[in-house]
Amino acid sequence: MDSRSQAPYKSSSFSQATTRDDTARTREVDRNFSLGALRDKRDHHPPHHHHSREHHAIISEEDEQADQDAEATAGHGDGGAGEDRGDPDLAALSAEVDAFVAGQDNAVTVTEATLDKFASAVELLVARSEGSSDHKWASDGDPPALLAAIARIAALASALGKSPEAGGGKHTAAVHRVTGVLHRAMAFLEDEFHELLDDPYANHKASAGGEHEPDRCVLPGAAAPASSSETKEAALPYPPETVDRLRAMADAMIAAGYATECTQMFLVARRNAFDAALQGLGYEKSNIDDVVKMTWESLEAEVVTWTKAFRHAINVGLSTEHDLCTRVFAGAHAAVGRGIFADLARCVMLHMLSFTEAVAMTKRAAEKLFKVLDMYEAVRDASPVIEAFLSAADDEPSSALTELKSELASVRSRLSESAAAIFHELEGSIRADAGKQPVPGGAVHPLTRYVMNYLKYACEYNATLEQVFREHHRRGSHGDGGDGNPFSAQLMEVMELLHGNLEAKSRLYKDPSLSNIFLMNNGRYMLQKIRGSAEINAMLGEAWARKQSTNLRQYHKNYQRETWSRVLSMLRDDGVITVKGHVQKPVLKERFKQFNAAMDEIHRTQGAWVVSDEQLQSELRVSIAAVVVPAYRSFLGRFSQHLSAGRQTEKYVKLSAEDVETIIDELFDGNATSMVRRRT
Repeated sequence: MDSRSQAPYKSSSFSQATTRDDTARTREVDRNFSLGALRDKRDHHPPHHHHSREHHAIISEEDEQADQDAEATAGHGDGGAGEDRGDPDLAALSAEVDAFVAGQDNAVTVTEATLDKFASAVELLVARSEGSSDHKWASDGDPPALLAAIARIAALASALGKSPEAGGGKHTAAVHRVTGVLHRAMAFLEDEFHELLDDPYANHKASAGGEHEPDRCVLPGAAAPASSSETKEAALPYPPETVDRLRAMADAMIAAGYATECTQMFLVARRNAFDAALQGLGYEKSNIDDVVKMTWESLEAEVVTWTKAFRHAINVGLSTEHDLCTRVFAGAHAAVGRGIFADLARCVMLHMLSFTEAVAMTKRAAEKLFKVLDMYEAVRDASPVIEAFLSAADDEPSSALTELKSELASVRSRLSESAAAIFHELEGSIRADAGKQPVPGGAVHPLTRYVMNYLKYACEYNATLEQVFREHHRRGSHGDGGDGNPFSAQLMEVMELLHGNLEAKSRLYKDPSLSNIFLMNNGRYMLQKIRGSAEINAMLGEAWARKQSTNLRQYHKNYQRETWSRVLSMLRDDGVITVKGHVQKPVLKERFKQFNAAMDEIHRTQGAWVVSDEQLQSELRVSIAAVVVPAYRSFLGRFSQHLSAGRQTEKYVKLSAEDVETIIDELFDGNATSMVRRRT
């Protein structure tokens, strides 16, 4: 067999290879045949033989030799019709074929010669198109001539399969000939369909004078955000003329019984394009084992990428693919398009959703909460989109989309459970933080900073966490949680745990004054964080804030009582003045000595204590000075003259009222400085 006849046919029922004589004859036929109302004006021009693909070639000789062959065989017409030296009219042949296809019930027949000539003409159209890209899809407003011819021979093959004449062996050779041409046409159409899906601008670039446009066979928005002003047409991954060609090809393939091949090619091409778009966003497929083994730093970055890619897929990708399927598979084949879209959506989404399962399987830790919530929100927001696609279907709901909807609900439940469990990890970490070493200087404890910053960030997800805990309560034995916000209740529980933990830590200090400074520092930090966040303030409520303020005032009073009550007792008149009004100098001297020593001790110890909140630090200093400085100034004014001037005064009266005020102003700044060193 001549190698030129070995086209990629799909079955063994093809005709024998077209001979050189057949070639000459079909070339001659092609110069004059017409497809009637569907004919392409460009069929009047000689075919561009230099474009033909080698493995599909029918016309393989030089034009001069082919013309000689045509002259030599012009008298050898098909089926013994050698006397007819005029060129047959394809319009007439098409009319006979159409009449045969349409009139089978009325016993309309067709001759074997007509079948053979028509098959040869269609085969020639296919052969001419196999190497050409300029004119084969031209339509001038009508379906392209090539597709019209393919559709007609497909209908003819179907009709012959039902015809008693063909079944009786009368036209066996012609039937094989028609079937063979149909398979060749379908193989060619499959190649074209696949090429157009992979490179939608192939024909456009060939006719655009070499100007290159980037391949758009990807989801819009993968490289850059789509403009809100873009139309639906601009959002499609193919230009409108390519969509029209794809639709015409799909119609022809499905009508010829090649629906499976057509849908598989379309689904694979669009799945590859979808994956490429996700890769453009940085998303790479990974298996569960790889995810579970990742460090949290690496996994956190993967979650960010996944969330971005998943939202793109739901909000842009699926809508684009749905629109494309609707346009390519329209009319009688709309159900085919809906099936392709449903399979594509399920395939892509289920694989992406497997990532969430892997994340949920990793070790739970409080810092993972927010990324889990990001995934939860993305999955939650995807459900209405899938529901809308299900509702838009005119026929029975797609099992693929129904399965996807069910999986989304399942994944949402697992993420909700994981988020609730992670939040409970925070409570566990507070209970477990029972360190025996107090924080130096009574400063804000690291646990307080961590928990308050954590809660502040968590409250930015307050609506989502409310949903999470409602679902968590429904799954458990807590009912639906009533009308209250279950997350708010959970937040209050965390705050109570933290408060109890800090109370226990305050008892680690041996100095009661420092215990109160510690409680003031931490309580003030908590209150400032709450006041500084509208979300957490709203969640805890004003009553909680008032209670915290009351606690702070009590800590303040406790501190002043523990530290300064003893100092103020040294400045009272009791014991210094006798009943008769005389000043007892020994007692007076001892009072000055005690006061000096007390101030030096306070300055040395409490100067090293830390009050990082400037407002609290100022409030403490002002409140202390308001009590101590006037009392000392009064005591000094009443009794300093009772000491002998000179060395005796310098020995006992070491501080002026201004010195005392300075000492107070140097408290709580984290620097331990002795009063003696300060005065030297």
